[in-house]
Amino acid sequence: MKKWLTLSLLVLCVSIAAGCGGKKYEAVPINEEVDVCAICKMQVKDDAYATQLTTKDGKTYKFDDLGCMNEWKQKNGTDDIGMDFVRDYNDKEWIEFSKATFVYDSSIRTPMAYGIVSFKDRESAEAFVAEHGVGQLMTAADLASHSWKQNVQGMEHMDMKHSHSHGPEDGTDGHGEGHGQPETESHAEM
Repeated sequence: MKKWLTLSLLVLCVSIAAGCGGKKYEAVPINEEVDVCAICKMQVKDDAYATQLTTKDGKTYKFDDLGCMNEWKQKNGTDDIGMDFVRDYNDKEWIEFSKATFVYDSSIRTPMAYGIVSFKDRESAEAFVAEHGVGQLMTAADLASHSWKQNVQGMEHMDMKHSHSHGPEDGTDGHGEGHGQPETESHAEM
């Protein structure tokens, strides 16, 4: 009897401890047909620039650019955020914002021209900087004091009244290729 009581008590304690582990937040898929940025109301593409956050009460907000997610945080605070996610620039895998490494340069083309791309590890971010010859490595903590200015020249390719087209008028091949690349003379002239 004592053995069963001890075992039952142990199972109860383990169950309670597991339940107290906190809520598990996961990134949700992007649906390009209906998802719009919670800040700029532009279409959220299922690409490397999509970000999202989930509040502690389970509401998910999606953004087309990391800068828009930052603006939401500035307006709404961060106390009610359960988890925030960014995408790895290379493979589009969702990663926790706090664990990502970021590269910033005003010449990097992103949907809302904030010039920040995210990576799941420092080595990938360093490889991007080495390949493109521009960029400053940053952590999530560094972004807290970042200026968050948009590159006005980078925004010239956008029609703010319509959804992201990611087409030829924005320096891409019509399939999103070209975004994230630092502007070169050929991009700037387009």
